[in-house]
Amino acid sequence: MNSLLTPALRGCAFLLCLAVISCGGGGDGLSGGSSSGGTTTGSNVVSVTVSGGPAGVNAINTLYTTVTVCVPNTTTCQTIDNIQVDTGSYGLRLLSQALTLTLPVATAASGGGLVECTEFDDGYSWGPVALVDLKISGESASAVPVQLIGDARYPTAPSDCSAPAPSAENTVASFGANGILGIGPFVQDCGSFCVGNIPEPIQYYGCTTATACTSTLVPLSAQVQNPVAMFATDNNGTIISLTSVASAGAASVTGSLIFGIDTESNNASGTETVIPVADTGFITTVFDSTTLTDSFIDSGSNASYFNVPTGSTAITLCPSSGGSSTSITTFYCPASPETLTASFVLISNSTVNASFEVANADTVSISVTAYPGLAGTSIAPDSFDWGLPFFFGRRVANAIEGAATSVGTGPYIAY
Repeated sequence: MNSLLTPALRGCAFLLCLAVISCGGGGDGLSGGSSSGGTTTGSNVVSVTVSGGPAGVNAINTLYTTVTVCVPNTTTCQTIDNIQVDTGSYGLRLLSQALTLTLPVATAASGGGLVECTEFDDGYSWGPVALVDLKISGESASAVPVQLIGDARYPTAPSDCSAPAPSAENTVASFGANGILGIGPFVQDCGSFCVGNIPEPIQYYGCTTATACTSTLVPLSAQVQNPVAMFATDNNGTIISLTSVASAGAASVTGSLIFGIDTESNNASGTETVIPVADTGFITTVFDSTTLTDSFIDSGSNASYFNVPTGSTAITLCPSSGGSSTSITTFYCPASPETLTASFVLISNSTVNASFEVANADTVSISVTAYPGLAGTSIAPDSFDWGLPFFFGRRVANAIEGAATSVGTGPYIAY
């Protein structure tokens, strides 16, 4: 797999839409901590928080953490908070607006600076690739390729980047975070395809000047990639552990991002449900007797996004999307919270049920940043997007492609 087009980047797009409107079973068997989620300690653990995000963002169901980046091979570093944790994308992307360091731009194989166009469902982000030394809690990696979104050295995106998704998301306010930490189950954000092919839409460019940019091939080592795979240890995956949230929501939620699976006493596998991830990056969900093969579990999506199949019991839609003219989904507004059930297809082709809540999106309190019943329609007909609400009250593991654990080899998701 390895395409930016799927899972999380669309989830981030939904976050940006809802950041505006928010103002108006598997057995939980992972051991090494509470099976129902919560905080964990250790040098391989960093705290995560569901909050409103940077000043002025007012996000809902958005998971943030803190990272430290350094100019390579120096002690010139910056610690940056409000970095969104996203299990559906790959790589660290920083908003230049939040960055005080000057980082050298990587060189493209075709010459010039290496610059990336990141496509979302409702917009795009544009910026160069640079190398950083990265520290997160006790973990570190050197010379990590990251994207610097909104960098003034490359102020204008080419038309073939901006035309498909004309809304630029190159500022903290429009992006909804100071950056995004993509820790999904793949290593690179494009993979082997971009080594020998130019994807459509174009992803990587070689820019000989600030505005003269043409498509370019990119070797694997130069692509923006999951930094967890570059850690010296605890590099085969991650676990997100969050406490449960009451139906009415919560002002904030704290939890843990744990690095590694079966590498420390705090990240051991247990009797959890293991869901295989296809090469496309998708899992299969069955909802109301409909098989949805383009589904995914994504901490970067701020809601459960699914469509009610024809003939099923209807769920009341909100009369509007909170007054936001930019919304690309319609949220659900049942009169009272409803508990529904869908199923995951396992590697044995058997299924396991998982329940989820759907509540009224128009009645969310302005003081709430964590709301487990937030749900809306999906723009993809064969998709069920299990967003951040799925993570509340669970420990959810993402095993990286090719990485061995005691319950199998990645890519997989387990809870």
